[in-house]
Amino acid sequence: MQLQKEEIENLERKFRLNLINSISGIKPANLIGSKSLTNKENVAIFSSVVHLGSNPAQLGFIMRPQTDVPRDTYPNIVETGFYTINHVSQSFIKKAHFTSAKLEKGVSEFDRMKLEKEYVKGFHAPFVKESPVKIGMKHMESIPLPNKCILVIGTVEMIILPDKVINELGQLNLEGYSGVGISGLNTYYGLNMLESFPYVREDEIPEFE
Repeated sequence: MQLQKEEIENLERKFRLNLINSISGIKPANLIGSKSLTNKENVAIFSSVVHLGSNPAQLGFIMRPQTDVPRDTYPNIVETGFYTINHVSQSFIKKAHFTSAKLEKGVSEFDRMKLEKEYVKGFHAPFVKESPVKIGMKHMESIPLPNKCILVIGTVEMIILPDKVINELGQLNLEGYSGVGISGLNTYYGLNMLESFPYVREDEIPEFE
């Protein structure tokens, strides 16, 4: 199959949506937890979390356009300044996926999907207890994108993870806690470590055939 821009634009809507959401490959599966100023808790699945910098430690994620009826996650983050990023593992994929449902405002996905929340050391936003890797975030900046989505940038305030899944170099073994990735909007894949290569210097590049 070879598709030019005009042909892509003329595809059936759902087919085009699934295709374009899939062509970027496997994306990380994370639950983002937040809480309003009135203590209403929210958790929702995102596949757009990206590394932005290590010093200071910063992560970003993409928020869909905020319509006339905005979802709870973004207002909670803007109001309070805090949120959590929680890795999804195979043991609770189904619960995590269904947090994408549009629930009535004020209804907690923690309660509806029977996900256990956890608070750590007075951090305002709730963590997902089942998650093997939990990250406490502080909102730093929101940048509007050309398609009306929003790049939400935050600083890493706290990291919680099992000692056994991190090596002496500080690298996480995602396979070690059955981490999962997302293709498109609703297809999940297990992650297997294939190889770990050294930092590349030009004089160390092998001769490829």
